[in-house]
Amino acid sequence: MKKISILLFTTIIFCVSFFLYPFILTIAEHTQTFSIVSPLPVLLSKSIPNVFENAENWKPKINSVLEIFAKKPAVTAVSAISYDLTSDTLLYEKNIKEHLPIASLTKIMTAVVVLENNKITKTIEVGKNAAEIGEDSMGLSAGEILTIEDLLYGLMLHSGNDAAETIASGSTFGRDNFVFLMNKKAEDLGLSNTHFTNPSGLEGDGNQYSTAYDLLVITNYALKKTDFAKIVASNEYYIPPTNTHKEFSLFNETNLLTTYPGVKGVKTGYTDEAGLCLVTYLEYQGHKIIAVLLNSQNRRQEMAELLDYSLKTLGVTPPPHS
Repeated sequence: MKKISILLFTTIIFCVSFFLYPFILTIAEHTQTFSIVSPLPVLLSKSIPNVFENAENWKPKINSVLEIFAKKPAVTAVSAISYDLTSDTLLYEKNIKEHLPIASLTKIMTAVVVLENNKITKTIEVGKNAAEIGEDSMGLSAGEILTIEDLLYGLMLHSGNDAAETIASGSTFGRDNFVFLMNKKAEDLGLSNTHFTNPSGLEGDGNQYSTAYDLLVITNYALKKTDFAKIVASNEYYIPPTNTHKEFSLFNETNLLTTYPGVKGVKTGYTDEAGLCLVTYLEYQGHKIIAVLLNSQNRRQEMAELLDYSLKTLGVTPPPHS
């Protein structure tokens, strides 16, 4: 009899537990807090935005291009795009999703990442490798100490590879993680056709590429940052000497700033592999236009022609320019 009672009791407990378990689990899920620990270092984890929650996925409308009777410019650029941000309208397109090397247009993303993760007043010491990186340079010397703001002017006006490497290497994260954040930001922006392997755009260390479409999105995002917009719209910038560095006289070349009314920068680029590249931002007659040329034979002239055509498609007479 005793054995039967024990068996009956056990059976009842089992049945009750079986049927009440889902209910108990539901209560637990609403009353307990579970923490997931990132495999990344705490500092880096806190600094990387969530891909889904903080993404700014602006998607240009590229299903149709605004057509007019005016003759389209026959640009030699392998890829090109012109887009009116004001009316959200595609004005011109040529191979806008083709993967191409982008040379120093890379520095647009370099500027974005440093501005989002540092105060521009922060100072960085120039390392030997950065000072000796070669090709386009703002003229940094190893051991000099400059603010991020000054380095950004050297990065965007003079296309300084030394400035790019100094910014990345001297960042809170170190160079490799800085490049990781460049790719992470592209991902956050919803871009899958862009990949960075260095902060300068120089060739030789990996498969680095983007598209005219992706550069449109990246540039639009960058221009929302007041410091970036101010820097790229500057024709020249003087850095006086201090006890930590020499003087620097920087000039913004090629990008129609002084020859095409309404142009506000943004960036040039060139390597043997990428050819002549140019991203330009225009504010004129109530319209805000971003245009991109990749691998052009004459980027300056072709950009002026592309801007003229873009304004005409919007019913605006282009300004006189040289």
